[in-house]
Amino acid sequence: MRTVHLSVLGLLATTALITGCSTDGAPHAMSAGSAVNAAANAPATVDNFMLVDANLDAHELYRMSDASAVVLVTQTNGDAVMRRQAQALNGLATTYGARGVQVLLLNSSLKDSREAIQAEVQKAGYAVPVLMDSYQLVGESLGVTRSAEAIVINPKTWAIVYRGPVAGAQAALDAFLAGKAVPASVASTGGAPIAFAPRDATKISYARDVAPILEAKCVACHQEGGIGPFAMSSYDMVKGFSPMIREVIRTDRMPPYNADPHVGKFSDNKNMTAAEIRTLVHWIEAGAPRGEGVDPLGGKKHVAAEWPLGKPDLILNIPAYKVPASGVVDYQRPFTPNTLTEGRWIRASTIKPGDRQAVHHILTGWMKDVPAAGQTSSETRWRGSVGGYAVGAESNVFSDEVGTYLPPGGAVGYQMHYTPYGKETVDNSQIGVYFRDTVPKYIMRSVVVIDTSIAIPANTARHREVAYVEFPRDALLYSAFPHAHYRAYANDLWLQTPDGKKTLLLSMPRYDFNWQRSYTFAEPVKIPAGSRLIANYIYDNSKTNPANPDPNIKVTWGEQSHEEMLFTSVSFRWVDETAAAQVDSEARFADTRLLGMMDDNIDGKLQKAEMKGRMGEMLGKFFVALDKNSDQALDKSELAAAQAMMGNRRRGSEASNASPAPVGGK
Repeated sequence: MRTVHLSVLGLLATTALITGCSTDGAPHAMSAGSAVNAAANAPATVDNFMLVDANLDAHELYRMSDASAVVLVTQTNGDAVMRRQAQALNGLATTYGARGVQVLLLNSSLKDSREAIQAEVQKAGYAVPVLMDSYQLVGESLGVTRSAEAIVINPKTWAIVYRGPVAGAQAALDAFLAGKAVPASVASTGGAPIAFAPRDATKISYARDVAPILEAKCVACHQEGGIGPFAMSSYDMVKGFSPMIREVIRTDRMPPYNADPHVGKFSDNKNMTAAEIRTLVHWIEAGAPRGEGVDPLGGKKHVAAEWPLGKPDLILNIPAYKVPASGVVDYQRPFTPNTLTEGRWIRASTIKPGDRQAVHHILTGWMKDVPAAGQTSSETRWRGSVGGYAVGAESNVFSDEVGTYLPPGGAVGYQMHYTPYGKETVDNSQIGVYFRDTVPKYIMRSVVVIDTSIAIPANTARHREVAYVEFPRDALLYSAFPHAHYRAYANDLWLQTPDGKKTLLLSMPRYDFNWQRSYTFAEPVKIPAGSRLIANYIYDNSKTNPANPDPNIKVTWGEQSHEEMLFTSVSFRWVDETAAAQVDSEARFADTRLLGMMDDNIDGKLQKAEMKGRMGEMLGKFFVALDKNSDQALDKSELAAAQAMMGNRRRGSEASNASPAPVGGK
């Protein structure tokens, strides 16, 4: 370690000579807890932010509170000064990383795309994450002007204790970590200038610029009866909540659409544009002035519609349930008889939770027979869905050519997940169903990428689990609904085609348990036969996760929120299926479902080391007998035999419960 330390000193000293800066800083110093203002507009402290790096990993400043120091180094592509310092920066990150220091690069350049930054990382040889400040909010608030500036932050107070050339960062860290005076610097970094978008808050009008953005992107939730915690009903309300609005924008908690804008295009995108984000933040940072003009928000009353899609054709009243004030509520599985006397095709559905605070999620499914007295709904008997809901979800709406079928009679079953919140309440949730007047051409199907064998170690900040589902026939993918619990940190969805090529379809660098929704692709994604949809989930089971119920325990699969899930439901249609010629969709996945759940190295086989959880233990007992070719792994055919032996093949029972949709039905 001493050799590395001296090497870093030498490299930084060499860099200092190249840039015309000294390693011992300016002739003044500041104490370990104080901030350095190297520029007139430089702040003394750093406000919280969340940015993703070029690899789409999320980094939130306030989640680094356990670090001994945080170092941000400004960077822009093509800067020769930064490229010459790459090795020194990597050494700094390695040496001080062992002492708990977090080192990150910050790219606030509008000209540098994600792909360009990735190429620059390879060319320069950076081994440090490069944060993409795509809206320039972070660099702007830090008073950044040039590349190659190091900013050292005290994560206990978020005060800036040093800013200046990278060459002075090591001396600053040594002093700060030792609790001594920190050498300060007013020397130039020598780096390339960074151009920021023009900013003139005096030209921003609340009535002309700000209120229309809020009305278009925020009021749908932030209105009387809406899901938002306050109504944007007037300038005074917005002004009062303006510091919070700035914070949730900087940390990417609002708008609540967690699909990263660098990946894919979505028809239901709720994000604001870069210009809209800058307008709002600049207006708030200028003091949220009222200005001239009539208040557009106060001029009319915004009230959430009882049914946002209009009056439903059918309303299903889910049986009322009294949710206790505290404790853990087991999943409830009530049902209601289906009153339809003829089958109908569904074009949309809206689930209206009776108490949004208590209802975590609602799943639905049609059953051929009404459960007998004393029985509850069982998901194993469900055939098709009438819609679903999770916190923050919206209506389920199908395209014109696709629909799902609700047969006559039988019953609709529900899986109800309730979460007590300190007050006893009675939930009376409802489902509004909207029917088509004609038979659609295609049938919307769904399948789940799932892994019930997940195991997340205690006190682990980044634990990865993976699962996939394999498509045996050509299909078109319409949407994806990722789902996990409190410890989920991030997730994504990839398409791997038979030639081995992988394409990232959806990236959620920061999973938010409080906002769960479907992400609908702007154009359906082609899935060639033999392709896999691969879901990666990253879990944060550490104390830096503010939502973590208990970081000191190993976490496994479970229904309750304090347990965990890996669950991505996708909606698709088979290319070779129409409403007039239907297939057994579930049967097509039967032979590979178990493999996709447990095949962690995605090699198409199941090694004994991959057999985790209860299912893995069961398979492990018969591993030798099932491994017919003695290659120390179970392939598709061997796993199919295992499923048959263990009674997991459901094709026969599903076929007996099937109720095919009549071609002439509505």
